[in-house]
Amino acid sequence: MAQLVLLPGKDRSLARRHPWIFAGIVDRLNGRARPGDTVDVVAANGRPLARAAWSPESKIRARVWTFDPDETIDDVFFKRHIHAAVARRQAMPGLRGQDGLRLIHGESDGLPGLIVDRYGDTLVVQLTATGPEKWRRAILAALREASGCARIYERSDSDVRRLEGLEPVTGWVFGEAPAEPLVIVENGVRIGVDVVAGHKTGFYLDQRDNRLLTRELAGGRTTLNCFCYTGGFSLQALAGGATSVLSIDSSGPALSTAVDNLARNPELAADRAEWRQADVFSELRVLKSAGHRFDLIILDPPKFAPSAQHAERAARAYRDINVCAFRLLNPGGLLMTYSCSGGIRSEHFQQIVTDAAIDAGRQTRLLRRLAAPADHPVALNFSEGEYLKGLLCQVD
Repeated sequence: MAQLVLLPGKDRSLARRHPWIFAGIVDRLNGRARPGDTVDVVAANGRPLARAAWSPESKIRARVWTFDPDETIDDVFFKRHIHAAVARRQAMPGLRGQDGLRLIHGESDGLPGLIVDRYGDTLVVQLTATGPEKWRRAILAALREASGCARIYERSDSDVRRLEGLEPVTGWVFGEAPAEPLVIVENGVRIGVDVVAGHKTGFYLDQRDNRLLTRELAGGRTTLNCFCYTGGFSLQALAGGATSVLSIDSSGPALSTAVDNLARNPELAADRAEWRQADVFSELRVLKSAGHRFDLIILDPPKFAPSAQHAERAARAYRDINVCAFRLLNPGGLLMTYSCSGGIRSEHFQQIVTDAAIDAGRQTRLLRRLAAPADHPVALNFSEGEYLKGLLCQVD
């Protein structure tokens, strides 16, 4: 097995159990390794540190599988870790009965570069690094066994694969496409999921608990849902008794799916829903000029800052939409505002929203920090900035 030697004094992050080994701390590779091969990671003095998957084209040169230098990385390793991840979800009372949930969350489950979401009897798999790509056969076999699902679709089409020197891969890898559209029930609301062409793996499961919170808050409130995608927040607001829900997105196909989702829930008051295709940044100003006001506003934009180098530009965009939202709120109104940008830390995001409230001339209080549900765990040694962060605010 090849040996990855770190530069002197550069083993501190591994001592803290961070699973990424960046190119800047690597001295040399002794021996030969192909992309995805397991390498022994050692300190400059030769002290064994970990075993990791080698990725020669990425700035993250290796991702740690285990911090036990003697542990074998083989089919049994992946079977054990995948079964353990599935068992953790099954043991969480709040996840029982959920049609849609995350089974594998990369580094947080000890499986860097592997994302697996479950929608009913369908799994959607993303292999985003050379390590899981190397072990795809063992991973798929273990997922079939641990989940008992009828089919698996691969959505290894994210941009990060190219950083690993990998081409996009999509398609059914086990079973056949369902004859009917895939529909899940999330907290009593039926939602169609397009695993082939939808965002991410087809739906944003990390917002499930926050959509339920929207339902609890929406009763009797006029509601604005920005970047609504396929209407998850909008449907829960209607289910909670919102007096009206205006949903805005720039994507016509996403709005078409949202309309279909509303039709899947005939018990909801369709006459209280309006769907509008528009650029959110511009439309917020149009609403302000027209004198519209709302009691509840949801801002769930796409990723503005995929990395720290985009943080300044992203901060301006987040500040802009939050200023506009604060100005549109009635006294006592609520703002649910989110960021999924890896380049924006939680503390930074809170400061952006605070500054936006000041710019809008609104007195604001933070009621709650909003995060992803229990099936999206975050390892304590991993960057919080990579995951969902949000705030629930109220204006005077």
